[in-house]
Amino acid sequence: MKVIAAYLLAVLGGNTCPSANDLKDILGSVGAEADDDRIELLLSEVKGKDITELIASGREKLASVPSGGGVAVAATAVGGGSGGGAPAAPEPKKEDKVEEKEESDDDMGFSLFD
Repeated sequence: MKVIAAYLLAVLGGNTCPSANDLKDILGSVGAEADDDRIELLLSEVKGKDITELIASGREKLASVPSGGGVAVAATAVGGGSGGGAPAAPEPKKEDKVEEKEESDDDMGFSLFD
């Protein structure tokens, strides 16, 4: 991840085609070790490709991965891009019931901290 982050920082800084030395300089500036194999692998994978297209295709692939909250995220993304149609339905408020626990013999007359 740190190699990818260094690559993205270089691109955001205006270097559209960062070299291995550029990435090593970025990683070295924050005291991170540079793994030559990972840097070369990343550079070979992104060579000649536009970073915005790579991010867009990665986002599409990530959208198809099932996850626990994926349905709500997908519904929000579809509804949010409709251009100002009907406002989103408010989420139902969760009422947190606080039960006051009476001191009783739950601890059998002793505590771990006495």
